[in-house]
Amino acid sequence: MKRRLLVLLLPVGLAACNQSPDSSVAGDNPPAVTQAAVTGRWYSADQVARGGELFQQYCATCHKPDASGTPNWREVGADGKYPPPPLNGTAHAWHHPMQVLRRTVMIGGVPLGGSMPAFGDKLSPSQIDDVLAWVQSHWSERIYRVWDQRNAQRGKPMKPMMPMNRG
Repeated sequence: MKRRLLVLLLPVGLAACNQSPDSSVAGDNPPAVTQAAVTGRWYSADQVARGGELFQQYCATCHKPDASGTPNWREVGADGKYPPPPLNGTAHAWHHPMQVLRRTVMIGGVPLGGSMPAFGDKLSPSQIDDVLAWVQSHWSERIYRVWDQRNAQRGKPMKPMMPMNRG
């Protein structure tokens, strides 16, 4: 069980993920959330509003009020841990399916050697979804679509790109 949990959550703790496919987002402040930011996404504008309040209360101290995180989030700190990454689509949160994002908020990063505390005892599952809605509302349309495609593929077997030569 512990090994399975580590395999599922290890990518969240790694800071060596690729840059965002939408390089125009890097370094920019996230856009204000508009109705267009929720059209075609899994969440509602109400969830984004509730999530924003919760994010400011529970997450902004480490991940910054605009979700921009720590500038040098890929560099291990003096404590041997990675600092809080941006959650605005410029780091690696969009690489992970919803199940992993939810679990990370619930149990935190401490089990993986990180410093993010667990919020499962402070936030209900619907509140965690609200926070994730607010975070994802800061992702560009391109980042969100890539995430959505990856999320939809979660748990499905990979199909070979080319026929295998069995001869």
